[in-house]
Amino acid sequence: MASCGILFSSSIFNKGVNIVPQDFVEQLKSVLSDMQVDVVKTGLLPSIDIVKILNQSLRKFPVRGSFGGGPVMVSTSGDVLAGPSILSSFREELLPMADIVTPNIKEASALLGGMPLETVADMCSAAKLLHAIGPRNILVKGGDLPDSLDAVDIFFDGKDYHELRSPRIKTRNTHGTGCTLASCIAAELAKGSSMLSAVKVAKRYVETALEYSKDIFIGNGRQGPFDHLLRLTNSICSGRQQTFNPSDLFLYAVTDSQMNKKWGRSMVDAIKAAIEGGATIVQLREKDAETREFLDMAKACLEICRSHGVPLLIDDRVDVALACDADGVHVGQSDMPVRIARALLGPEKIIGVSCKTPEQAQQAWIDGADYIGCGGVYPTNTKANNPTLGLDGLKAVCIASKLPVVAIGGINASNAGSVMETGVSNLEGVAVVSALFDKESVLAETRNLHAILTEAASQVK
Repeated sequence: MASCGILFSSSIFNKGVNIVPQDFVEQLKSVLSDMQVDVVKTGLLPSIDIVKILNQSLRKFPVRGSFGGGPVMVSTSGDVLAGPSILSSFREELLPMADIVTPNIKEASALLGGMPLETVADMCSAAKLLHAIGPRNILVKGGDLPDSLDAVDIFFDGKDYHELRSPRIKTRNTHGTGCTLASCIAAELAKGSSMLSAVKVAKRYVETALEYSKDIFIGNGRQGPFDHLLRLTNSICSGRQQTFNPSDLFLYAVTDSQMNKKWGRSMVDAIKAAIEGGATIVQLREKDAETREFLDMAKACLEICRSHGVPLLIDDRVDVALACDADGVHVGQSDMPVRIARALLGPEKIIGVSCKTPEQAQQAWIDGADYIGCGGVYPTNTKANNPTLGLDGLKAVCIASKLPVVAIGGINASNAGSVMETGVSNLEGVAVVSALFDKESVLAETRNLHAILTEAASQVK
């Protein structure tokens, strides 16, 4: 089931606040009782009654994952949005329930009775005091910290302090940065990220968006908006793959240099033929080449993939993926852990992981993978000592997985249709090696397999 989150907020206009009606907020109970909610993120809570409704709803229907509160009390522009009575209610009724609270320094000061926050040490003290009220994690945002050249945030989990620094970006386009940060943290938590990882990804996203938007000029106010869709804009302008689309897994071509040598063709020619035949994503797998040779090969293959808008992933080698700026990596259970790969590659890159069991599939989601490769479905000669799962084993892993799945192992034109007809919604496609590259014509084989998969997919729908 897809992750689900709930966000409630009030609409803030130029000269006032339009408060969401109380009876509308009470519909939260209907959602919580009906759906599996992973994260609830709050925004501006303008009345004591709404705070109480939220408290009662979350006590009656506990959220499986996290409840996050970004206490919108003082806006980025400095406007006070919540009075003393609401502050008191928020502190007493919601803070003790929260998995994370993300106040800026003015909000942290207000929650602590006006405590002055002027240094990083003050922020650490505030984080500790707020944690003592009940939240499991605190992020005190120091974007308005005086006399600081960096944007410094303090994350405290009750045990360790983490000082998160990034260059301060000079721009007027900072409207909504706090709400954006909290929403991004909530989204990452719903995907299964750890709390600190979610915070780091969110901070990096806001920093990147601010840098991209710093020279945008809209309106005459003292603050302007920043572009949340920078990745989409970049993708349109550069033609580069920016966001993972599960449908890209439909016909997943995994290269093999020995097979290409057998048929007397280069890796670049083989990949070009596969893409022209309908391959939707390519994994460059090279076990024997030296690093320099592999890197040069990856750069050449990436040029072909980018020109056709097809993602290129590197098998195992995160270093090569970073060096050539590939679209991501695929790792096995014995390779670099997904969490570490994600920390090195950042939130934008695609990470896939091989899984054979439901437990491994569940862990892949927790660790931050984008998809899983499940197999071998059938016996294969391309990987030694690879146990066969069969269609029943594939189906069990798909059912357990919250991520898109691509089936791999012994799949060819004779059985690909049966794989796609297993009837699980998150099985997006098949990954093939010898069915494409151990053939005389990669182009013809890819076209044929693509047609078979398309027919099978239409039958399932």
